[in-house]
Amino acid sequence: MSRIPSFAVISGAQVHHATAGQEQAVITAVEKAYRLHGAGETVNPDSYFLRFPDRPSSRIIALPASVGGEVGVHGMKWISSFPENVAAGIPRASAVLVLNDAETGYPFALLESSIISAARTAASAALAARALGEARGTKPRRLGFVGAGLIARYVHTYLAAAGFGFDEIGVHDLSAEHAAGLSDHLRGAQPSDVTVHDTAEDLIRSSDLVVFATVAGEPHVHDPAWFDHAPLVLHLSLRDLSTEVILSAWNAVDDVEHCLKAGTSPHLTEQAVGNREFIAGTLDDVLAGRIAPPADRPVVFSPFGLGVLDLVVAKHVYDAVDAAGELRTVPDFFHDTDRYGRTLADPAPTEGRQ
Repeated sequence: MSRIPSFAVISGAQVHHATAGQEQAVITAVEKAYRLHGAGETVNPDSYFLRFPDRPSSRIIALPASVGGEVGVHGMKWISSFPENVAAGIPRASAVLVLNDAETGYPFALLESSIISAARTAASAALAARALGEARGTKPRRLGFVGAGLIARYVHTYLAAAGFGFDEIGVHDLSAEHAAGLSDHLRGAQPSDVTVHDTAEDLIRSSDLVVFATVAGEPHVHDPAWFDHAPLVLHLSLRDLSTEVILSAWNAVDDVEHCLKAGTSPHLTEQAVGNREFIAGTLDDVLAGRIAPPADRPVVFSPFGLGVLDLVVAKHVYDAVDAAGELRTVPDFFHDTDRYGRTLADPAPTEGRQ
């Protein structure tokens, strides 16, 4: 018999505790989500963008999704991106995520989700780097970050958890302060030579694995010659590369329909050439061995960011917090639950009740 679940609130501190040091488990959960999505056991509608006429660079995005299989959960992430926050000294992104019971549809948890979002993005990047590198028979030793924010930091942590070690790491950011901050972090996290590059060209030409983690709204990297050494490119911010660069590369995405919209670089390329033939396939295709990237061309992975990834990571966090006996439930969160209002009657006061 179905019953109404309790409702829990999971803080950012609890999310951090459930994911820090558990990066490989998060990568495994994300891989599971990709495979379920590839098998048609997910529902992942379009993301919904709330934009503001007076703040064109800001947005709040709703990502509803459902994951079947052994995960069995529905939900939605509600994530804001306000780039002006950075100048004020607070993070650009903030988010919450609601998990819904698969049987009753009732929400049973609300989680702080900026960490979940960063973790699933980084886990997806690390999984792609490992799968694409193995498929093309290469393992990068020189890592470069274009964009020096929180996502870059998380990606480095997850790459290390996925077994990558680097002899050299490069950083480029339009803000010298941000570049210095990430560089200091990287020097303390892994024994590598860390260099701040003045230009994106210098960084790209010096890297075997390039991570784009910027807030760029339109392409700013236009010359395919920068990629003549055939690096692996994790194009996480989606709008950095010109049509010419995309067409010069072997391209994979997380989901073709989702990625080719909203002015992403692959979307602009589709509009320019009138077809999608430049997309080789998806990461799930790589994981399943249906496609393999070449070693002699640049390889670009452009993930739009699927809501199903957030759900599997959120469910991983919920289960970890529940197993530790640390769920903080909200008493009487669902109150008017009887068709005829019988649960609205306030019980008689008892001695000592406050």
